[in-house]
Amino acid sequence: MRIGIDLGGTKIAGIALDADGATRAETRVPTPRGDYAGTLDAIAGLVAALERQAGTAGASVGVGMPGAVSRATGLIKNANSVWLNGRPFVKDLAARLDRPVRVENDANCLAVSEAVDGAGAGEAIVWAIILGTGVGSGIALRGQALTGRNAVAGEWGHNPLPQPRDDERPGPACYCGRHGCIETWLSGPGLAADFFRSSRQTRTGEEIVAAAQSGDRPAADAMARYIDRLGRGIAHVVNILDPDVIVLGGGLSRVQSLVAALPEAVAPHVFSDAFDTPIRASLHGDASGVRGAAWLWSTT
Repeated sequence: MRIGIDLGGTKIAGIALDADGATRAETRVPTPRGDYAGTLDAIAGLVAALERQAGTAGASVGVGMPGAVSRATGLIKNANSVWLNGRPFVKDLAARLDRPVRVENDANCLAVSEAVDGAGAGEAIVWAIILGTGVGSGIALRGQALTGRNAVAGEWGHNPLPQPRDDERPGPACYCGRHGCIETWLSGPGLAADFFRSSRQTRTGEEIVAAAQSGDRPAADAMARYIDRLGRGIAHVVNILDPDVIVLGGGLSRVQSLVAALPEAVAPHVFSDAFDTPIRASLHGDASGVRGAAWLWSTT
């Protein structure tokens, strides 16, 4: 039995999978925001509850979370759940659970989930993108997360938008201290901010998508700009990584017209005579992150 934990900013979700990937138990609890010890306790309680429901004990535990474990110090870095940063989370959680744990960035867990038994199953190189409140990505190689020497593999959202036009420079300010990061353009809030700059109207990303689908011209124009920017951003990685499949997760991945339009938006920017890489919405949807955390123990 494998247990996966998705440690989010507002909730902690857990799942227990058997060897075939069938769900044996699921549960979730609110995240104790700002409370490091409380977060460890909440995860321990979740693991115990899942084991009771699944009728097992001593299951392997994998955790997906924003941020990463520093290769230099073993401490958490770059987590927007800031109370985790600078803490020996892996060591402390392993002690709390009395077993080893594996921890990966949540985007890497998405990639692993979709590579093992999702939209990228059977492919050697799966690049998974999260398009939601934030923007990130993860890479799975033959079903295993690629973390990288500095634990930043797949940190796509904090690279600059490729081939920026004059009206895209220097770009919106990002919380990381830079301007024009991909996340500032391609997150849900980034889409809303772009729409406001062009129309002076305040709408959420979901409202913009719905309005565009009903024929609203300012919203349709905003979606066209979004797809163009996403195409440029994806092509930049294709030219470096050349994945076998690209899987989209997050709220905007549910927009079928967006997914369908992407190959045409990517192709002109790929340094090749042809671009035929499949671009698919994630098969497991919102459950991909927690499933991927469980699958971190798919091999030793």
